[in-house]
Amino acid sequence: MSSRNSSNMSATRTLSGISEMDALKLGLDLVSAARRNLGFLRTVAESRWLHPKATLVEAIRRYSELWLPLMAHLTAESTSMTTPVVHPPIDIEWVWFCHTLNPVHYRQYCESRFSRLIGKPTIFDEENEEYALMRCRDFWVKRYPDEPFENEGDCDVGVSDVAIDEELLEEVSKHRFLYSKFSEPYRSEIVYLIAARQRYKGFLFMVQRSIDLGSNLVPTSDIMLMWLIHQSYPTVYAEDLKEVAGDLVKVLTVWDEVKEKEVEETKKLWERTFDQPYEKAGGEIALTVDGGGSFKQPVYWEVSDTDVNTKYKPLLPRFLLEVCVFVRLRDKMKAMQENIRCDNLRLRMVRCHRELKLGKPMSDFSHLSWRKAWHLYCEFGTKGVLVELRQHGGYCFKGNSVQDTITFCWHDLLRAPSLSLEREDDEVKIVTSITPPVQAPYLMKCVPDRVTDDSGAMISDVILRMNQYRPQEGRWLSRTVLDHAGRECFVIRIRVGEGFWRRGGEAPSAVKWEDRIIEIREGSWSYVAGSIGRSPVKVVGTALPKEPEEQWKAAWHFSTGDELMIGGLPSSVSGLRFCLKNQTAESTVKLLKGRRMQYQVKKKGSVTKDEGCQIYEESEEVEEEDEEEGFLTLVRITEEDPIGRATALLNWKLLVVELLPEEDAVFVLLLCICILRSVSEMKKEDIGGLLIRRRLKEEKFGTRDWGSVALHPSSRSSSYSSPHLEPWYWNAKAIIKSEGSINISRQPSVTVDYSPEEGGDKLYRWGMLA
Repeated sequence: MSSRNSSNMSATRTLSGISEMDALKLGLDLVSAARRNLGFLRTVAESRWLHPKATLVEAIRRYSELWLPLMAHLTAESTSMTTPVVHPPIDIEWVWFCHTLNPVHYRQYCESRFSRLIGKPTIFDEENEEYALMRCRDFWVKRYPDEPFENEGDCDVGVSDVAIDEELLEEVSKHRFLYSKFSEPYRSEIVYLIAARQRYKGFLFMVQRSIDLGSNLVPTSDIMLMWLIHQSYPTVYAEDLKEVAGDLVKVLTVWDEVKEKEVEETKKLWERTFDQPYEKAGGEIALTVDGGGSFKQPVYWEVSDTDVNTKYKPLLPRFLLEVCVFVRLRDKMKAMQENIRCDNLRLRMVRCHRELKLGKPMSDFSHLSWRKAWHLYCEFGTKGVLVELRQHGGYCFKGNSVQDTITFCWHDLLRAPSLSLEREDDEVKIVTSITPPVQAPYLMKCVPDRVTDDSGAMISDVILRMNQYRPQEGRWLSRTVLDHAGRECFVIRIRVGEGFWRRGGEAPSAVKWEDRIIEIREGSWSYVAGSIGRSPVKVVGTALPKEPEEQWKAAWHFSTGDELMIGGLPSSVSGLRFCLKNQTAESTVKLLKGRRMQYQVKKKGSVTKDEGCQIYEESEEVEEEDEEEGFLTLVRITEEDPIGRATALLNWKLLVVELLPEEDAVFVLLLCICILRSVSEMKKEDIGGLLIRRRLKEEKFGTRDWGSVALHPSSRSSSYSSPHLEPWYWNAKAIIKSEGSINISRQPSVTVDYSPEEGGDKLYRWGMLA
């Protein structure tokens, strides 16, 4: 202790500047260990059978009476006294993991029973894990021939007559939702874990070099993750941290409640040690301050193991990252506080959202400490952020000019230590940090386009001339599907009419009801002259109308094998019912009306069953009906997940969808267009603008691209409020407007000239609404 510097030491170091002599040696590959254990925690969270009390009691019995004695025996038999390479069943592994997260109790427990600390093998890849599991099974069967290797306890059986280790049961139970603390998909990225390991070593260095800690220390989430993983390998942890073990009792654990003062003291100590902000993107204070509620993130981070939409080549994935910008004034600005009151900083994006201008007055910042200026989520296509130093002349809000511009590019930040960079000018120092970009949900919207013929060509004199004036046969309403960046990825066509149009009286006629098919073609239009073109050739999905059963109003059969049924009161959108069936699918699909689960904004409604179908019944809370109207949440239910997982949100009135990579885009688009088509016919009203037959004016690409930027709630300000910086489904009508797809249908004064060759308005009204 005497060799340490005071906690208010004047010399500061950078994280990367900690020498090997200064830093504590870690005898564990924390990056590989973290990747492996994050996957394990996710498996535990998804294994609902593991968490009933009866199952846990049996797992604890197996752990304490069978597993630890076996490990002690195998360790004693080892000539080098090293940890044997064996891997236990998941129930024992979970109890073991939770037990090691209390290092003091675990050490006392092991030493009192086995006179030594029982270690855990470092197994980080699936092949070695499978070998260790088989090897463990052999040892187990040999030592415990009457005990099953897997946990065969009945979770429905009571535990009143079973001896329970209450302390260990409490330890395991409180960690049930541990994965929720680290469930963001970027946590498993190697570049993130390397940065987290560096900050964890810096945290240990800070603890080691500080004396007389006045308050508890609060780890950020990335440091907390590394600390927990380190603890879960008890022999390595004990050896690595034997010099600072006593000081770590002042560090709060993952479920401890902390006070704001403790957070501030930890930040100050870190800043004095490294002259860097303590928090960062992906490294926030993980603990709830003073028991208060935490903000709901405006983006839904979810790990998706597969992307089924890679088969659709025009549909490009989205990638999101988290960004934090911290500001600190230079020391010389202390004497110039009066002069900077009218100066401000402005944040802008390099690409995709040129309209964004987030300002902060310079007087909000200090030369004494780092302060968070902005916290946001950006698509990787935005390229980076610009921070402008603006100076006002004369009046505070007039005549401002840009004095300097500091740019942070995502590519530079991904190559930087700790995923953060510092830039400075004469007045301020700015640190920007990011998380690695990870795949985000797809965003798609359908916009009106020209009528097409049976071949897929738009009805136009241009096409007619190219066809040597041979009449274009058939009439299809068309919708172009655009992704988040405005790229064309699909064309949806709805068959309405058959026949030709000729001067002199011949005109297309409506097709029979059973021939009003819907098809989706993959790709973009092939334009031949301006906005006139041909649709792509490849058909990737179809929907055929079928005769509905007695209790339903409409029914569709999809090429995916699914059947959609729609019922309810034709006069009321809120009274609609939906049911999906698929005899061959591995999962059950249900449609919940409104924004539900992770998309939920307000609670409303309940789920009931009818004829084996999942039907969502509306509650009587009419006051929120308008907000939920048109929204449907797609939920997939499996045997492993009986509660279900929401894989898509769609608004069938606006023809907008958000879906996880594991959900099929064509299936969701078919749902959307079929529901709108059927409800329009049931109500005999064009409630979704289906009769519009022209591409309407779109927002210019790059002005404020859909979903390109979202503000964290902590960075929102009354001086700058925009629905374009929030999730689209919070205010869908304000964001999703192809400037007219909904509005024109409600404004009789706005007219669009349609050519007689297309078939006339009567044909489409009869074909869509009759």
